[in-house]
Amino acid sequence: MKILILGAGKMGTFLTDVLCIQHEVALFDTDPKRLRFVFNTYRMTEYKEIHEFEPELVINCVTLKYTIDAFLAVLPYLPKNCIISDIASVKTGLQNYYEASGMRYVSTHPMFGPTFATLDNLSTQSAIIISESDHMGKAFFKDLYGSLRLKIFEYTFDEHDETIAYSLSIPFASTLVFASVMKPQEAPGTTFKRHMDIAKGLLSEDDYLLTEILFNPNTTKQVENIRAELKTLLDIIENKDSDRMQAYLKKVRKNIE
Repeated sequence: MKILILGAGKMGTFLTDVLCIQHEVALFDTDPKRLRFVFNTYRMTEYKEIHEFEPELVINCVTLKYTIDAFLAVLPYLPKNCIISDIASVKTGLQNYYEASGMRYVSTHPMFGPTFATLDNLSTQSAIIISESDHMGKAFFKDLYGSLRLKIFEYTFDEHDETIAYSLSIPFASTLVFASVMKPQEAPGTTFKRHMDIAKGLLSEDDYLLTEILFNPNTTKQVENIRAELKTLLDIIENKDSDRMQAYLKKVRKNIE
């Protein structure tokens, strides 16, 4: 299959490396410096090259903020039968765009990032495929994610964003709060070090990615839940209520079983 990947960032280059062995792959980026280290792949910086390549599938891996802009830029250069796709962490607005485009589409979300995941062993990671997507597009990504040994789930656009608000927004918000009150520690403990490593990894991600995940319409409710639990815990601490603390710890342990 002839596959065009948009954006030579972490995920774009990762997918290029994965796909270029079995497919004819082109990687497009407006910055030629970002294309220096790809192999067995066409390197493209001009839109007319896309027209000449005639891709059968486009995988949009640009920064989340510019996902739709990237589609708008390349759409005039694509064959009518081309399937367009994204791997965006938040799907807000994408369903309306796809339906208005008139193109076949498939939307997925590999639920791992190069910052934290061990890319040569993804068996503990997951991927979501949006159920409204084109049948052939879904089949392609099921094969791709299956070859990476990812656990595959199929959700609607709305179910995806609700899931992300829970699985990403809660740890993102909690980590940001932890990092916001940190001071240099001369003798940090093991737990502190682990939290700090997570915080450093999170803050190495693209600011727009963090922002869009936290701006997910479903995030507010999850952050309110964190605030309510912090209020409860603070009340227990201020009153030094051992019985309530034991009950609280029991509840928390049950949540993570």
